[in-house]
Amino acid sequence: MITECNYEGMETVKVRKKKKKKQLPFRMNILIFIVFLLFSALLLRLGIVQIVYGDDYKREIAKTEEVTVQNSVPRGKIYDRNGQVIVDNQPLYAITYTRTQTTSTEEMLETAEKLAKLIDVKTDKLRERDKKDFWILLNPSKAKNKITEAEYAKLNEGKLTDDEIYKLQLDRITEKEIDFSEDELEVLAIYSTFISGYYLSPQIVKNNETTYEEVARVNEQIENLPGVDTTTDWERKYAYGSTLKSVLGKVSSSNEGLPSDKAKYYLARGYSRNDRVGTSYLEQQYEEVLRGQQEKIRNVTDKAGNIVSNEIITEGQRGKDIVLTIDMDLQIATEEIIEKQLKAKTGKADTRYLDRAYAVISNPKTGEILTMAGKKYARDEETGKMKMTDHALGTFTSSYAMGSSVKGATILTGYQTGAISPGQVILDSPMKIKGTPVKKSWKTFGNINDIDALRVSSNVYMFKTAIALGGGHYSEGKSLSVRDSAFSTMRSYYNQFGLGVRTGIDLPGEVSGYKGITQNAGLLMDFAIGQYDTYTPMQLNQYVSTIANGGNRVKLHLLKEIREPSDDEASLGKVIKEVQTEVLNTLPMKESWINRVQEGFRQVTQVPGGTAYSYFANAKYDPAGKTGTAQAFYDGPDWEKGTIQPDTYNITFVSYAPADNPEIAISVVVPWAYQRTGHKMNLEIAKEVYEKYFELKAERSGTNKDSDKAADIDSDSNAADTDEE
Repeated sequence: MITECNYEGMETVKVRKKKKKKQLPFRMNILIFIVFLLFSALLLRLGIVQIVYGDDYKREIAKTEEVTVQNSVPRGKIYDRNGQVIVDNQPLYAITYTRTQTTSTEEMLETAEKLAKLIDVKTDKLRERDKKDFWILLNPSKAKNKITEAEYAKLNEGKLTDDEIYKLQLDRITEKEIDFSEDELEVLAIYSTFISGYYLSPQIVKNNETTYEEVARVNEQIENLPGVDTTTDWERKYAYGSTLKSVLGKVSSSNEGLPSDKAKYYLARGYSRNDRVGTSYLEQQYEEVLRGQQEKIRNVTDKAGNIVSNEIITEGQRGKDIVLTIDMDLQIATEEIIEKQLKAKTGKADTRYLDRAYAVISNPKTGEILTMAGKKYARDEETGKMKMTDHALGTFTSSYAMGSSVKGATILTGYQTGAISPGQVILDSPMKIKGTPVKKSWKTFGNINDIDALRVSSNVYMFKTAIALGGGHYSEGKSLSVRDSAFSTMRSYYNQFGLGVRTGIDLPGEVSGYKGITQNAGLLMDFAIGQYDTYTPMQLNQYVSTIANGGNRVKLHLLKEIREPSDDEASLGKVIKEVQTEVLNTLPMKESWINRVQEGFRQVTQVPGGTAYSYFANAKYDPAGKTGTAQAFYDGPDWEKGTIQPDTYNITFVSYAPADNPEIAISVVVPWAYQRTGHKMNLEIAKEVYEKYFELKAERSGTNKDSDKAADIDSDSNAADTDEE
């Protein structure tokens, strides 16, 4: 079947296609024309701006300048491990001055004179040079006349410089001419502050002791005091007074600004020259955390230097808070214990050189320092009276011979080097070496093993261990020699306990101690009983902690947490960082070896014959420890250099508790304790510290102290200890 085509419909489709083809170019032309008009308008506008108004815009730009300034914010707070504020910020009324780039000397002087009538400022820090400069400013004609015509001629000829002329002026100003009144000195003090500031940077004129009345008077006259403003400032407030203050460190004042020796360092990190920074110890160590985020303001000034507008670029925020590992309750109690002991013992006849004592308390598993206490009790040079001062810094910046406390390291070094074997029995009897005095223990013990040697503190056992380590052979009455390498071997193993090396504590200025230079057999024997190299109280704590925790030398630290600042005084901010336990090294020794030394330490305090048994025999907290007595030479402040150093004894004690699962490690160091007759101040301090620690623990856990007493020391523990070293 044939179908007919619809020719009429086909023709219609063809016509429509032709119309569309005709319409498309037309629309494109319209669009191109519109774009052309817009582009032409843009070119016309640019031409008008550049050609017609170009010079006007250039002049306007020349009139203004952008200057960014930073306003300081309060530093972060410092808390103890229990959330108690140690260092806070105390708000202060403050009067500031900001000068522009065009502020003249005359304008600043006029403003200073007006301001001096409204506030009181101290003038005791003004120097003679400041006064002379001020006189020159007030008396320009008289200052000019201080220079002769001949000298001005030499200046013009280049034979004298401007600086030399200025120096001549200063030299010729008399004392009478700078005998200013108190009112004039106040003007000078204010003016000196004005000129010490930087352009557009607020300079604090007065903050300490600024009264509300002074602020009110300044505000009433503020329109007549260009550049002057009233605001609030802050200063560091120490909640516990002088307790631990030396370790907390200092912050520079607004007048001091950046320390001159570190100015480039801080400026490169975005600080301003008058910013306050931590200048010592914890404040310096954690400056980047505590400083906060400064408020940044962009000031736009005209050609005359006047501010025409400003904009806050960055909102200011108080510095982050840090939480320390320190337990302030335990810290205060420990300091009080040391103070009591020093006052009691310094009054005795044979304690002429006793003037200080230290105690460091830590968690032996984590390295967290709970207490670092040091006290110095000496006669004040100004008053002539005895004065107690904080000396906590001495726990890591001073070193002493520690005596028998280090014998645990000697025994373990002997095991590792093969000098002795665990359980080995050695004859303890006086040793007679040709050319040297008799070397012996405090009493003759006969045949004893390693654990007994620690319990009774045998010197001879350690002597013979050192001789074997050094490859020597002892024969009564004959000479003795050892390998030179024995000293380096001993020191390398001692270092692994933390003795003779820095502990890693997060404080600047830690010392590693003194290493003896001379090497011979007798000195190696002295080394083995802690009477040659010197160590810090902090090192002694790390050493006993290493033994207590089973062989890990843990880095000691004061920082526990970094937290976001909180406006709520009742709570701490969010934790940003929590310091983790860091193991510096692990002893390359068998667990069974360490266990034997631990047993020796336990017997020192809990088995009859132990050198600390009478003090800790019935202690319920199950302590372990090692006593130490070192023959030393006094080299303190009363020693006149060039004279013979007096003989003294240092007494020490290292301990931890409970013995089977230690949670606290203690080191006590009492340098120059006595000269001949002894006392047990080291043990008395440790005993009282233990009692206080477990008492606080019971209180905080809600335990009834009467039913579950932390420590129960027998009534005879305060009696003189019959054990010796």
